[in-house]
Amino acid sequence: MQRYLTTSAGALAVLCGGVSAQELIFPPNEDARFNWQSYEDFDAAYNLDGQSLTIFGPWRGEDQVLVESMLAYFTAVSGVAINYSSSENYEQQIVIDTQAGSPPDIAILPQPGLIADLASKGLLTPLGDETQAWLVENYAAGDSWVALGTYAGADGATALYAFPYKIDVKSLVWFSPENFEDAGYEVPETMEALKALTEEIAAEGETPWCIGLGSGGATGWPATDWVEDMMLRTQPPEVYDQWVTNEIPFTDPAVVGAIEEFGWFARNDAFVDGGAAAVATTDFRDSPAGLFASPPKCYMHRQASFIPSFFPEGTELGLDADFFYFPAYEERDLGKPVLGAGTLAMITKDGEAARAFIEWLKTPIAHEVWMARSGFLTPYKAVNAEAYANDALKKQGEILLNATTFRFDGSDLMPGKIGAGAFWTGMVDYAGGKPAEAVAAQIQAEWDAIK
Repeated sequence: MQRYLTTSAGALAVLCGGVSAQELIFPPNEDARFNWQSYEDFDAAYNLDGQSLTIFGPWRGEDQVLVESMLAYFTAVSGVAINYSSSENYEQQIVIDTQAGSPPDIAILPQPGLIADLASKGLLTPLGDETQAWLVENYAAGDSWVALGTYAGADGATALYAFPYKIDVKSLVWFSPENFEDAGYEVPETMEALKALTEEIAAEGETPWCIGLGSGGATGWPATDWVEDMMLRTQPPEVYDQWVTNEIPFTDPAVVGAIEEFGWFARNDAFVDGGAAAVATTDFRDSPAGLFASPPKCYMHRQASFIPSFFPEGTELGLDADFFYFPAYEERDLGKPVLGAGTLAMITKDGEAARAFIEWLKTPIAHEVWMARSGFLTPYKAVNAEAYANDALKKQGEILLNATTFRFDGSDLMPGKIGAGAFWTGMVDYAGGKPAEAVAAQIQAEWDAIK
């Protein structure tokens, strides 16, 4: 693809990650998929020539190339020179920099728990009521996004501190369309239908699911995603929020019930490739291979949007593999909840350019130019879905837009010793046959022991 240098807004050079002249991948006003009017309007509203902005984020490697491509458009219309940086240990680095009094202007992080800690220490700038109202109006399930970015400040008062940008979807079930067609199966649209399909496949002597919890030192985390998804499908979102903040304990019947909902799928020898005993020992990266075996070893695999990276080489999405929304119970009337993750932008050093950058993230073009490349999803209702780089991303974007509730990965919201420790190991114990009540009590005891 030919690249073009920008001369908009008098900006002839962009300083992104040390690149002296960042080019615009999509020349302004040439690609009809993009909302160029929002680009022109921002250009007319902001003239910050000579100002600079430091941004610290989690993206490295190819992801850094992608974010810098988006940042080039901000520089083109604002005149602000950007220095983007990251670190392999970015979680620790941002804490060091902010507490040392040398923060970046903007920090972008995927850990709400870490953001909450920064806010509680007075290290973040509130984004204001206008931005809060904007999220409610412009993001699908807008209240969910406001809740995600709202934390208590140093004075104990809550405020919106973080702007969600670039989201990942976890509530997905992967399957082989050819295998479904050959067997005469239809994609289920409710949890009741999904369970009925699971029983139907097993009754025919086939295996419905591939499930693997293995992940080296992080073994167990795929099961936490299952439990979180089931919490959102069996309880109101407020109960989910109480759970991840320990307002209700792991031993609460709602939580134990969600664990057992996971067990309905994972602890039945007839439902899982290799039997229930194989769940905890199968690596999550190897688990989906059963979808593509001949004959298939399983028909479905629940995992987040990143899992195609571990499909067999040459697998074509939409043809060899596809996905559907992990459905909600029709009888419980809890809408269409979506579990996911993502990144949030916050002002760690207040200034005109930093505030302008948050306003930039409210423009459709700031989303569309990344949508058109790879690995980017957004709940922004005003963007053009045709801008997505492929049908798989477009379909995931539709799931996000149709969500009535979005909740962040619960284990990431819990203290590290729980969400990245006791919860993981507890799920391995549960997959191995330990009762849900005993597992829940074990996890809760470790949470209670945290000072």
